[in-house]
Amino acid sequence: MTRRALLVPEDFDVPAGLEHEHFRLRILTVHDVVKDYAAILDRVEPDGTPAPSEDLTLEQNLVDLGWHQKEFQLRRSFAYTVMSPDEGVCLGCVYLYEVDHADVRVHMWVRRSAWEEGLDPVLEQAVRAWIAEDWPFQTVSYPDRE
Repeated sequence: MTRRALLVPEDFDVPAGLEHEHFRLRILTVHDVVKDYAAILDRVEPDGTPAPSEDLTLEQNLVDLGWHQKEFQLRRSFAYTVMSPDEGVCLGCVYLYEVDHADVRVHMWVRRSAWEEGLDPVLEQAVRAWIAEDWPFQTVSYPDRE
């Protein structure tokens, strides 16, 4: 796979996030490590099947978040945290990555409690609309959701 320098053009204003009545989507940074780590240990697939990263340590997660943050700055990929409206709990994450067969691959997940409260389809619908309205992509891949 040939790596593109940028996922979006340099003159594109990358959205800082998305406000929703049930969540706040904002840029994922190293400052989110503790809340993000707790969510990762409790994450589920779109069908509710547990998908924790049991071998992931807090330190490894910090490294991952630093990588996501730098990739965002370089405009190569974009990672967003899904927070409760009061910022008290990380509910999940949304990632925009390079892919060969489309302009972008969007991957998202939520933690079990958010899934049990019905947030996953709400998040998916909101993210699909946000990508269509606010991003410059023509073809979008949603793995595990198509």
